[in-house]
Amino acid sequence: MARNIEIKARLREPDGIRTRLEALGASGPEHLSHTDTFFTVPAGRLKLRDFGDGTGELIAYQRADMAGPKLSSYHRTPTATPSALLDVLTRALGTRGVVRKQRVVYLVGQTRVHLDEVEGLGSFVELEVVLREDQSIADGDAVAADLLRQLRVDAEDLVTHAYIDLLKGASPSTSDPPPSR
Repeated sequence: MARNIEIKARLREPDGIRTRLEALGASGPEHLSHTDTFFTVPAGRLKLRDFGDGTGELIAYQRADMAGPKLSSYHRTPTATPSALLDVLTRALGTRGVVRKQRVVYLVGQTRVHLDEVEGLGSFVELEVVLREDQSIADGDAVAADLLRQLRVDAEDLVTHAYIDLLKGASPSTSDPPPSR
């Protein structure tokens, strides 16, 4: 199972963060469009990501809803038939909701930095520190915290929940309780 350390925050100044990423020598940007359909599952999250070009990937992941760095364990499986897979999974599991976003991806060392425009929610920055086999969670937390500092992301902008949860009514504030289920 692949692992990364993730952090998500509201993005107040997209141009400023792009400038800081370039100053850090980030590679990119890569522009992507995603439609993520989330399915009703008993544990974790399951989503089908449609890239809009006839390809996609099924992603199962588990991640705590908390502010700051958090471990995400995930499995990804590519598909050349996302619309057919969407039909089958919707019939079998039911859908929880859909997240549409425009994503700009940069790479800083072992960290993927996503600048996301999420339909219905606004602008966010998301860090994914891809852990190597020999790295601990604490190592990834340190990488993420350092990059947050360099990008000047404020602690009060950190978001606890996934986009799907925010669209379904969870508060983006770190001080608010998680939504009731």
